[in-house]
Amino acid sequence: MKILFINFGGLGDEILFLPTIISVKKQFPDAEITLALEPRSKGVVSLTNIIDKTLYADIKGKNKYFELLKLLVKIWRERFDMVVSSGSNKFISMFLFSTFIPKRYGYNSGKLSELLLTSAVKLNKNQYAAKMYHDLVRGITEYNTELPEIDVIKKNTETDTVLIHPGVSLLSVKKGMIKTIPAKEWAEVVNKLADCGKKVILAGGPDDRETIETIQKLVPAEKYTNMFGKTKNLKELAELISGAEKFLCSDSAPLHVAVALGVKTYVIFGSTDDKKLIPDNGQVVPLKAKCDCPLQPCLWERRQTTCETLDCLKITADEIVDAVVNR
Repeated sequence: MKILFINFGGLGDEILFLPTIISVKKQFPDAEITLALEPRSKGVVSLTNIIDKTLYADIKGKNKYFELLKLLVKIWRERFDMVVSSGSNKFISMFLFSTFIPKRYGYNSGKLSELLLTSAVKLNKNQYAAKMYHDLVRGITEYNTELPEIDVIKKNTETDTVLIHPGVSLLSVKKGMIKTIPAKEWAEVVNKLADCGKKVILAGGPDDRETIETIQKLVPAEKYTNMFGKTKNLKELAELISGAEKFLCSDSAPLHVAVALGVKTYVIFGSTDDKKLIPDNGQVVPLKAKCDCPLQPCLWERRQTTCETLDCLKITADEIVDAVVNR
């Protein structure tokens, strides 16, 4: 059996989609699994052994429909038996029907989707995103994978360590989606955690250079171990996270890696809805400012960009450090 999964989005979305793929693979262990995704999220493949092939479509570029047409041609050549797609747009059901794949599973976007799909599943956005995606395959598999699972060699946990990944993707920043505190405040957090006796480790990738450089200017080098740029890919970052006693980050892809590893994680949330992005298992602590904004959470729910005041991100370094040390 050849099964195609389609999930367009950022790296975090791909990690949250993994439980859906895992449950189907458990149901059909001999199936060949192909994942269609955006090139910017290809790093997810390094985290799992269940994806046999990948197909890419750069739908965020200028030639979105040409990219989808190219993807459609690739799908025709593969002759899949089943397709599962996470898209909720009305266009998705028409696209899936055009693949000529016999079994087509997607979200119910109206009468047309009910006609064109084998199963049009009700979309429930008011839950943890991994569960929302998993609803797509509840009629296919008896298995229920609740959290992302990744295939990395875990390191032994080092006592009193706090690994900090302060950044978010440059793409989100360019689009006006501010989801983290300023670099100077991150520097203050590093300082205070070190003063509390914590072994602070700093990590990040190319998108985080500006934030890391600010921290380097403001915090004495002896107060932290600098691992910036030393993890060459997402898998190496995952291995680094696995050895930390605690992990502190923004609302970004590394959060979901830490969830998959079961590491105690502290996440700064502002404009996004923590209830949809973290599991309710006690292992992940949302750090939120005391904000009376009537729109919060707003990002993707009510707004496509964050506002200028960012009251929802006005959480102090002392509040962050107190939570990491004492909770």
